[in-house]
Amino acid sequence: MVTATPALYSCAITHVRTAPTRYGLRHRTYMWLIDPDRPPRLPYAVRALARFDPRDHFDGTQPSIRAGLDKYLADRGVDLRGGRVVMLTHARVFGYVFNPLTLYWCHDPDGRPRCVVAEVHNTYGERHCYLLRPDAEDVAYTGKEFYVSPFFPVDGRYRMRVPAPDRRLDLTVRLDRAGGRPFTATVRGLRREVTTGTLLRLALRHPWSTAAVSAAIRMHGIRLYLRGLPVQPRPRHRTPENVK
Repeated sequence: MVTATPALYSCAITHVRTAPTRYGLRHRTYMWLIDPDRPPRLPYAVRALARFDPRDHFDGTQPSIRAGLDKYLADRGVDLRGGRVVMLTHARVFGYVFNPLTLYWCHDPDGRPRCVVAEVHNTYGERHCYLLRPDAEDVAYTGKEFYVSPFFPVDGRYRMRVPAPDRRLDLTVRLDRAGGRPFTATVRGLRREVTTGTLLRLALRHPWSTAAVSAAIRMHGIRLYLRGLPVQPRPRHRTPENVK
């Protein structure tokens, strides 16, 4: 059962590579769980620390995040009929956001889980969505269709474990390729009530949080490149921000 929204999660993100060389990174940050139909209204003094902009999601042309989600689902034959959605994401902080992974847990009007949408952004300004149908263990499989890391080609498939957040946040994304499982990412965190004090403490502990995530990814990419990992060519996309 999904916890009430909005909520904050103080979390740790880990990436572990096992091929072609072993390498790991760990980064602490915080994320928001919100109802995209009712984004949180924060006091004026802290609004610059959390803004949720529909331009940052899906094709960026819809009047709201929920409208973008509904259009994406409708194009794939899914109608939630107004059912509840909860969204795990980073917010804009002082006008900047980078969302490596945003998740949407989608429900029917009677509250039954219908699907999960995983929206992935890369550091090249592109985005891509995966429509997931998790099983009873909250696990879904999907083919990799989007260029994320410059050190992996666009092949293989993802195993995503995406249980709906409650008191704890516990997500796993694993890449399976022929001959092995070269990459695993986890997001683990604890729920915090949304108060001005909590947001200020998290923002002070993780200043410019999404910019720091973006910078960390680039820094570790440089380290891997200097270790001699070959860069895979990036496929062309139809648009700068590609949603399929």
